[in-house]
Amino acid sequence: MKARVYVTLKPSVFDPQGSVVAGALQSLGYADVKDVRQGKFFEVELADADPATAKQRVTEMADKLLANPVIESYRVEVLQ
Repeated sequence: MKARVYVTLKPSVFDPQGSVVAGALQSLGYADVKDVRQGKFFEVELADADPATAKQRVTEMADKLLANPVIESYRVEVLQ
């Protein structure tokens, strides 16, 4: 079973990389770009697990290693 983890900086945390990308997009003519936030994406493949167990295990992984809870938020999505 596969699960995806989307990690992003919390809204209160300054995102310099996102700001640079937003500025670059605006300079390329995309004047409608207001803001860009960067993040990370993980795809985790688990050996035989039911969806509830998979979500619990991957959430533990995100809490312990994949995300920094002080400055980042994350969301876990289990693929059927």
